[in-house]
Amino acid sequence: MPLRCVYTDLDGTLLGQGGALFLDADGAFSMSQARALEACARAGAEVVIMSGRREPQVHEAARLMGQRSYIYEAGSAFAIEGETTLMTGDIAPSEEGTIYEQIEERGVPKLLFDHFPGRLEYHSPWHHGRVLSHLFRGKVDIDEANALLGEHGDDDLRLLDNGAIGTPMPAIEGRTHAYHLVPRQVSKAAAVAAHARVRGYDPAECIAVGDSVEDLEVAAAVGRFFVVANGPERDAGIRSALGSWDNVTVTEGSMGDGFYEAVVSALMEGR
Repeated sequence: MPLRCVYTDLDGTLLGQGGALFLDADGAFSMSQARALEACARAGAEVVIMSGRREPQVHEAARLMGQRSYIYEAGSAFAIEGETTLMTGDIAPSEEGTIYEQIEERGVPKLLFDHFPGRLEYHSPWHHGRVLSHLFRGKVDIDEANALLGEHGDDDLRLLDNGAIGTPMPAIEGRTHAYHLVPRQVSKAAAVAAHARVRGYDPAECIAVGDSVEDLEVAAAVGRFFVVANGPERDAGIRSALGSWDNVTVTEGSMGDGFYEAVVSALMEGR
């Protein structure tokens, strides 16, 4: 079955060291990502970014790649040909403010910060300018965090783990993680499934590539999912979750090299 769409995370997946398109995981110049994008273009396969970044950043990245649709703020919304679809359920922008402002007004970020002192903080400066979700960094137990939200009547929200990052925090040993506080319905998997329906793609005609536990959930919405090697190398959560899926492959290469490997593998299988 020919490949029609590739859904890809940005940081730690399509992008190399420092979030650069033309660097590999070690910081050396690389054309792997560009060659993979060229291969998709030649095959007529759409490439759709699915990122935790805010909309202006993802829009610009998609524009530079020549793509006209993308998923942003960890699946809170997606855009196709300039038309945006929110995936936030009953929580929507209103006279009370953006979704970000409504969550802040409810005091939910403070609740989490107070419960995890020194272990959770805003992921500065990238938390600025967001409208649909809050972005944190740290190292916390996701189940404990979401149970806390339920105990305080905030179970219409959830905290999700968007993967290991390199930003250190004094109270945390090892790698910190990026977390998103979002409406409960929000996920990259739901956004990918919705995007595919709009485009008319059969899930079997699609693959996805990522490096985090949240990315891994997209395996339910596509024919094959590829985890780039740096994901399980850096995150024990991914390693423990891999066995739950029968359509997931861990690439030999990291970041952009892994993305290239995933694309070439899928295109060869689709011949």
